[in-house]
Amino acid sequence: MYAIVNISGKQFRAEKGKSLKVPSQNTEVGKKISYDQVLLTNDNGKVQIGNPFIKNFKVSATVLENGRDKKIIVFKKKRRKGYKRKNGHRQGFSLIQIDSISKTSTAKKTSTKTAKAKASTASSKKEEKK
Repeated sequence: MYAIVNISGKQFRAEKGKSLKVPSQNTEVGKKISYDQVLLTNDNGKVQIGNPFIKNFKVSATVLENGRDKKIIVFKKKRRKGYKRKNGHRQGFSLIQIDSISKTSTAKKTSTKTAKAKASTASSKKEEKK
């Protein structure tokens, strides 16, 4: 089973046990993170596509490492003008390991008090109409 998940505005293919290098998450090493923006799931050929997200699906992961990528050189130049600028940039990343891809149940239980209150308001509205 795999899922396509939106993590920090980028889409990743998540499979149980795989590790992903994602944009920096503000979480300590060893902590668990869950992502609920699941775009697609594939369970042995059974594909579910969200609109835009699939409801009641969650991907759980553990942060293995936080770090910074290799330096990228940004060089700007305008010819014949004497304009040169050289900058470097290192993007932060988090290495996460996918623990599970699971379906969550969000069935809300209504308490007896709220059910009785709804029933009494409905019956009072019926009486007003008569």
